[in-house]
Amino acid sequence: MKVLVLNGPNLGRLGLREPGIYGSATHADLAATCVETGKELGIDVEVRQTDHEGEMVGWLHEAADAGWPVVLNAAAWTHYSIAVRDAAAQLKAPLIELHISNVHKREAFRHHSVLSDIATAVIAGLGVDGYPLALRWMAANAA
Repeated sequence: MKVLVLNGPNLGRLGLREPGIYGSATHADLAATCVETGKELGIDVEVRQTDHEGEMVGWLHEAADAGWPVVLNAAAWTHYSIAVRDAAAQLKAPLIELHISNVHKREAFRHHSVLSDIATAVIAGLGVDGYPLALRWMAANAA
């Protein structure tokens, strides 16, 4: 089984961007953790990050066409991108919406997600530790 881990805008700056909120792990650290977790679980994990909405939409279309489960941290797009939502709604396999920070303890505009109603599950506030948890759930439930 293949699982895509898709990360949206500014997540390529992990380790530099607001470490008090997002921690000190870099995106490369996060990707390595996800790939290693996948190996432990016997699943193929591919991690991608983009700051370009159209690229994210294309990746979601690719996952929908291939039937791949997705762990999606849409970052800022979570709160307003109908394009990302509509692409994610086409997925046939599970979708886990993931946030490194607890968005409900932050600014009011972060409290609303356009993705949650189509997601299989939502993980928020566990830092980068949420990614291996999402992959473990996928390995056990998405096959």
